Amino acid sequence: MPPKTKFELKVPKGTKDWEGTDMVIRDKIFNTITQVFKRHGGVTIDTPVFELKEILSGKYGEDSKLIYDLADQGGEICSLRYDLTVPFARWLAMNKEIQNIKRYHIAKVYRRDQPAMTKGRMREFYQCDFDIAGVYDAMVPDAEIIRIISEVFDGLGWKDTYTIKLNHRKILDGIFQVCGVPEDKIRTISSAVDKLDKVPWADVRKEMTEEKGLEGDIADRIGEWVVLKGRRDLLEKLQNDEGLAANENMKQGMADLGLMFDYLDHFQVLDKVSFDLSLARGLDYYTGVIYEVVTEGSAPEVKSNDALEEDSKKKKKSKGKKDEDDDRSSDPTIELAA
Repeated sequence: MPPKTKFELKVPKGTKDWEGTDMVIRDKIFNTITQVFKRHGGVTIDTPVFELKEILSGKYGEDSKLIYDLADQGGEICSLRYDLTVPFARWLAMNKEIQNIKRYHIAKVYRRDQPAMTKGRMREFYQCDFDIAGVYDAMVPDAEIIRIISEVFDGLGWKDTYTIKLNHRKILDGIFQVCGVPEDKIRTISSAVDKLDKVPWADVRKEMTEEKGLEGDIADRIGEWVVLKGRRDLLEKLQNDEGLAANENMKQGMADLGLMFDYLDHFQVLDKVSFDLSLARGLDYYTGVIYEVVTEGSAPEVKSNDALEEDSKKKKKSKGKKDEDDDRSSDPTIELAA
């Protein structure tokens, strides 16, 4: 008889048990966020933890491969929710009588990330969503979201230690179009640009040209723009470029951001934002302004692919030592989304 395999009692990779001090801190964070959401008129809606696979398919671009599919047991084909946004969109489609709503939802989502490969990523983690749906004056909801974000992070004790990065999908698409990116490659090139906060431009360019078939001169033109950051000064730089200013996507995106900057100034949060052309977000359902918050010390060290490969070799040589990246059960697993 073959020897029995010893069973190790543990949680699945990419998950953790919540207890003790972690629970106290988590509850305080959730209470702070909930108070801000309610103060802005948010009502909570709870959707199922799994959805029909067809509803989730095709919404997340290259990240669709990270969706957890449930085993087919002879009924409806379902998947665990990847985020809280698509289930809310499904709820809205089923409740067409709803004209305007501010909704929040704090719940777990599931992604088949590789914790060992993507430091800090969990497979089960919390998202805290605040969504504004309906017909409103242009850029008012977007500006309110930025205000909500600032109130949340100030309330959590991080005042003056965070930056709200923002960009506009139409501006990014316009830059790609003017630089010569074929229409069928815009989304995949966008996914590459979105990695600039994790790897150097040289590695992003290599992915564009060698893996995704983009011509080198087009990638170089993109590189001249996506490294830029600012506020109104960067917007003016874009407006003063004749090639960009003639693009229809650019016109709409720049008009939106110009108006949004006015609202942010009125809300007294303009100093908290950074207009960052490298912010892309790979999900296909983004069409307008996109945001991301970075706190001091939270951004990972940017390493080249060669450095990452060297780190991987060092880990393989370290026999008998537990790979700390393999089980990130002590990592923060809460994400704020809007």
